[in-house]
Amino acid sequence: MHYYDIALLSSPLEPFTYQSESAIDIGTKVKVKMRNREVFGVAVSTSDEPSFKTSEILEICGSIYTSKQLELARFISTYYFCSLGEALGVMLPYESGMHSQAENGNEMGESTLLPQITLSAKQNEALEFLKKHKTALLFGDTGSGKTEIYMKYFEEIIEQNKCSIFLMPEISLTPQMSQRLHKHFGDAVVMWHSKLTPLQKKKALAKIYEGSAKIVAGPRSALFLPIKDIGLIVVDEEHDESYKSSSRPRYNARDIAIYMGKLYGVNVVLGSATPSLTTYVKFPHIRLRGGYFSSKKEFVYEKSVETLSPLILNSLKESLEKKEQSILFLPTRANFKYLICADCGHIYKCVFCSVGMSVHQKTRALKCHYCNFTQAIPQSCSECGSPNLVSSRLGTAEAAKELQNEFEHSVVEQFDRDAITTAKKLKSALKRFNDKEIDILVGTQMISKGHDYHGVTLAVVLGLDNMLGMSDYRAREKALSSLIQVAGRSGRKESAKVLVQTFNEEFFKAYIDRYDEFLEDEKEYRKELYPPYKKLCRILFSHKNGIKAADSMNQMLLCLQKQSAVEVVGFGKCAIERVADKYRFEILLRADKSTDIIKAVSICRVDLAEVDMDPIEFG
Repeated sequence: MHYYDIALLSSPLEPFTYQSESAIDIGTKVKVKMRNREVFGVAVSTSDEPSFKTSEILEICGSIYTSKQLELARFISTYYFCSLGEALGVMLPYESGMHSQAENGNEMGESTLLPQITLSAKQNEALEFLKKHKTALLFGDTGSGKTEIYMKYFEEIIEQNKCSIFLMPEISLTPQMSQRLHKHFGDAVVMWHSKLTPLQKKKALAKIYEGSAKIVAGPRSALFLPIKDIGLIVVDEEHDESYKSSSRPRYNARDIAIYMGKLYGVNVVLGSATPSLTTYVKFPHIRLRGGYFSSKKEFVYEKSVETLSPLILNSLKESLEKKEQSILFLPTRANFKYLICADCGHIYKCVFCSVGMSVHQKTRALKCHYCNFTQAIPQSCSECGSPNLVSSRLGTAEAAKELQNEFEHSVVEQFDRDAITTAKKLKSALKRFNDKEIDILVGTQMISKGHDYHGVTLAVVLGLDNMLGMSDYRAREKALSSLIQVAGRSGRKESAKVLVQTFNEEFFKAYIDRYDEFLEDEKEYRKELYPPYKKLCRILFSHKNGIKAADSMNQMLLCLQKQSAVEVVGFGKCAIERVADKYRFEILLRADKSTDIIKAVSICRVDLAEVDMDPIEFG
């Protein structure tokens, strides 16, 4: 009799020991019984005969997880505090029979490729730089030709008969990008995303298994497809928050891509016009300035607490009269209001954490969601003495409705996750906008993601002060990045005006075309307290019984406070105190090294603790 430890796929439970009359390879997918249910699992290790009675493995399935997939799953399990089964649950195994085909690959005939891409001297220099470094940042302005460099690199990997993984945020998986890749690489391209039908997924996997897929493009899930001969991993828009999973396992696909680069011995390219400070500090970079689009942009700044001010409405009206198109950007709706002085633009920040404080009307207080420092809402501005303190929240639906009422003979469309729910709707909206059937597009971050808007001559950017006031150590980075990304979508072929509503004109003016300088200055701001110089970990406790959740937090807190290598930054109720009828509490940890956090949390972890390493959400 043979004994194996079986990790149950997508289950939070640790591996269980099962028996099998026949020997099976480690990594084999199997079917087993668990509490009167038949479930799938993976044989992750052999086991000695245990002292307790074991159940039989019911079925050996025709698929296998490779040793590298198992190694990756173990890393995810350890670093992101999930079970091995949950880590393996995000991956797809190799099908037996297909596995050997994938190993041999599939030669791609030269006739499949269109004429080779020609790069400029600067682009060639960038490509050579990327090839010399295991992990490197391509820091290129919008329209500077980053995609051409990726595609030239893909060509070279194809010549080696290997496959490239091309990661991008889900909302950047546009019809335009798909057309661009297919136009040059034909059937060698597989697009992978959540909107594919089961049949489309089956066809895509068949191409991956047989080795004819040489470029696999998709969001974070594309990393975990059963690609045998990986030759390159490209992470476009590496700064994008959608690379971080908000549910277990709470991994960051950018960081997993970097780990996979080491695991598979392949180069990793991180690309962005507005890279995260973490990537900028950690990896060598090459700067690609300027764009192919020699359009001129005029930046106009307006101090106003009125969402749709007379200046904005007049600018939109002028644009409509000229039969030109406009985009209006609002940041993703925040859950909390931030207090801003209507006269001088002062934002209230925590004296201990240097992040914005949220307004809690019920308790008439300002609260920091990092350390829980609380103060009464002031009667007047501490900077200029004005009593005009306002807290407002912005929404795309409200803005679109108001604009449609204002310009009733024009077509105003909402462009966010609420309105664009399918790939078909995305394709339709982009086509209608580029065909000039839509006059004003109102959206959140989605509006700034890699879409080409040929006729846009006016971009209105709202809510940047709300972003600067967020309880987030990356607030400055996110606000500036959003402005640059949105501005990059306008005036792609003609001159454009960018109307920015902010009380912080000096900040945005200083850095709008000097993002490198911003990153250098941001280093000093973060050095003592925040990533990339420190590691953060957020531990969540939620339960329908608030007392149970609080007790679990306090129990773990007592233990963590005895661990000298980690610092408890703050603890208490979450910013969003209740979700799905569950009360929520949290602990925020800081340490010099991730190993210190992993060790401390492993020692102190309690049942209700949900661990989020390298958190990006603090709600």
